[in-house]
Amino acid sequence: MVRTCVDRRSENATVAAEMKEVRVQGLHRIEVRDRHGKPDLATLAIRYRRLMVRPSRSKEKSYPPLTLTAIYATEQGTPQQRERIDWKLLTDLPVNSPKEAIEKLSWYSQRWKIETFHKILKSGCRAEESKLRTAERLVNLLAVLCVVGWRIFWMTMISRTAPKASPKLLFTSLELRLLDLLVKDGLFEAHEQTLSAYITKLAKLGGYLARANDSPPGNMVVWKGLSRLTDIELGATMAAKVVGN
Repeated sequence: MVRTCVDRRSENATVAAEMKEVRVQGLHRIEVRDRHGKPDLATLAIRYRRLMVRPSRSKEKSYPPLTLTAIYATEQGTPQQRERIDWKLLTDLPVNSPKEAIEKLSWYSQRWKIETFHKILKSGCRAEESKLRTAERLVNLLAVLCVVGWRIFWMTMISRTAPKASPKLLFTSLELRLLDLLVKDGLFEAHEQTLSAYITKLAKLGGYLARANDSPPGNMVVWKGLSRLTDIELGATMAAKVVGN
């Protein structure tokens, strides 16, 4: 299943021209977030049709035409704080009902999460820069980095979906104590014992400014903050052992 941005040739005209003739076959309401991270509801008008998609004329001799299902999901109305949803998908899977079309849309909606997870592995963990010489060692490294990447992504997402949860869900007692010492609350900020408040403190260690109009902390600042916190925690633990001895 892929998202298409080019109006492909179909058997009689183009995919877009054929889809204009398809009536709306169902409505689907989803929850999305605007550019400030606030939840918003979007109603999607869903259309789908099985059709033949032809290759471009320059590649017509090299590739055969394919019988695919086109799924169009267009948001009704115009949102204020985000871009309007307009998905145009092509899949080789059959779609015979609005329920099956919604299922394919839910699959596609996970794409950005997968891409973000890969970004954490590449840009945060720098998996591509490893100098390991054997496949076995590389697989072992990636297994560890996947756990780290999952934790970063989970921390970022859960702070948005459950901001009032206990910070002990993510942090140890030592990590919470260190964050309180390292990142002081602002002059007009109340000390909150919430997960969201401590994720913000962690992100500040990674360079997040936490201004009034800033979007919620992203994966990269959470990654940088957690990396710094881990180093500081290791130093604090070693210092405690040395002083204790």
